[in-house]
Amino acid sequence: MKLKRGLIQIYTGDGKGKTTAAIGQALRALGHEFRVGMVSFFKDPHLDYDEIKILRNLRVDIFRFAPKHPHFCDVDFKEVRKDCLKALRFIQEIFQREEYDLLILDEINVALRDGFLTEEEIFTLLDKKPQHLELILTGRGATEALIKKADLATEMKKIKHPFDKGIKGRKGIEF
Repeated sequence: MKLKRGLIQIYTGDGKGKTTAAIGQALRALGHEFRVGMVSFFKDPHLDYDEIKILRNLRVDIFRFAPKHPHFCDVDFKEVRKDCLKALRFIQEIFQREEYDLLILDEINVALRDGFLTEEEIFTLLDKKPQHLELILTGRGATEALIKKADLATEMKKIKHPFDKGIKGRKGIEF
C-alpha cells in the first residue's frame, strides 16, 4: 500500500484526453512502483489500442467489459447492462483483494450516462473503495452528484477537434 489515503479522481467532458490523462497518472504511479490496474468499458479488444499493449508491458493489469461502445456500435441494452454489472462485481472483488494502489475505471462514466449503470450502483461501489486505493473514473457524462463525491474532477472541454473537419481518428494520436 503506497498511499495512506487514496482519492477519487474523475476525468470527464466532451474534449479529448480523458483516458490519456488517466494513463499519464498510471505512468507516474508506476514510476513510484505503485501497483496499477485498469478496468475498461466499451473498448473493443479487437481494435488497435496500442496504449494497452504498452501498459501490459509495464505490468499493468487490464480487464475489459462491455466491449462494444454504444455510440459506435449497435448494442443490446440488456446484454451491455449485464456485462457492466459483471464489471462492478469484479471491481468489488479487486477492492477486497487490495492488490492495487491505483485503479482506473476507464469509460465507466459512459456506462452511467447511457443508463447501463445507475448512480446508486456506482456510489455503492465507491463506498466500498479501500482507503489506500487511488481510483480514477473516466468518460463523458459524469453526473453532478458523481463529481461532488469525487476529490478531484477535471472536465476536458472540446474547443476544436479535427473530427469536426471530417478527419478520422489517427493511429498513435487518437487511438
